Formats: sequence, structure tokens, C-alpha cells
Amino acid sequence: TYNCLFCQNWHFKNETFSSPNRPIEELVRDVDAKTSCICFFGGDPSPQLPFSIKAAQSALDQKKGEILRICWETNGSMNPNLLDQMMELAVCSGGCVKFDLKAWDKNLHVALTGVENQRTIDNFTRAAEHIRRRQQPPALIANTLLVTGYIDAEEVAAIARFIASL
Repeated sequence: TYNCLFCQNWHFKNETFSSPNRPIEELVRDVDAKTSCICFFGGDPSPQLPFSIKAAQSALDQKKGEILRICWETNGSMNPNLLDQMMELAVCSGGCVKFDLKAWDKNLHVALTGVENQRTIDNFTRAAEHIRRRQQPPALIANTLLVTGYIDAEEVAAIARFIASL
């Protein structure tokens, strides 16, 4: 959902359109006794959240009583109602939602991603409402890519202050 200048998963943009579609049932069928975590990442999962939420719930139903953590890595651009569902699944399963907080400064965020960061900030704030529900392991995690020449100590400090304020 972003067009990041330094995207480490840029190749997924091409694969998404050429990969065959798989129904939820087929994906969940691959969850077996050795599966203890499902992670949705590698390019932002936000465009497929209705699918991944249904798949995660179906997998949890299939593995009832067994360990199955549900995790997402995201830029935080999703609909807030879908974020609530993600957080619920992560908290209840022992999983997490990891936000890529790419930059605090709005103009820098636009330069790095092509979009402003207000939705990400708002969604991270919303997700933080869930952190007291389960302290260990943390259900909400933040990540910042250190991009030389762009993300400096001031940017990291601003992001850290924001997180600490929550």
C-alpha cells in the first residue's frame, strides 16, 4: 500500500499479480501439527486483510487447544476496524502485530513512502490500547528501518517519544 523508496520486499509487487489465488480452505489445510505460528508479512498484508483474518480464524478454529500464534507485519495503513480484528487475533493467540514506523516527520515519510504517516500514527495509537491485555510476549511491536541519510538519531528519538507516550 506504500511505494517505499528502500523497500526490502519490492519483488512481492510483481508476484502478487502473477501468483495463483488460493482459497482459505486450501491455505488452512497446510496448517499441521508442526505449525505453531502463521505470519502475514512480506509486502504489506493490508490489501488482503479480510482474507488473512478469515484464514487466521479458520486456522485457530482447526487447531483449537493447540499453540498457534497469529502475527502480522504492517505499515499500519489498514482500516481501523480491521486493525481491531488483527489485534484481537494476535492478543488471543499469543501472536503480535509489528508496525513499521518508517519516519516521524510527515514530509520525510512522504519522501520515503509516497504517502503521509497520519493513518499509521493513528492506527498505532489505536493498537496500543490492546497492550495491557497481554504483557508477555508483547502483542504490539514497532520497527524502524535505519535508512542512511534519511532516518537519523532525531527521527528515531521522535518515534521513541511517540511510543513512550502510549
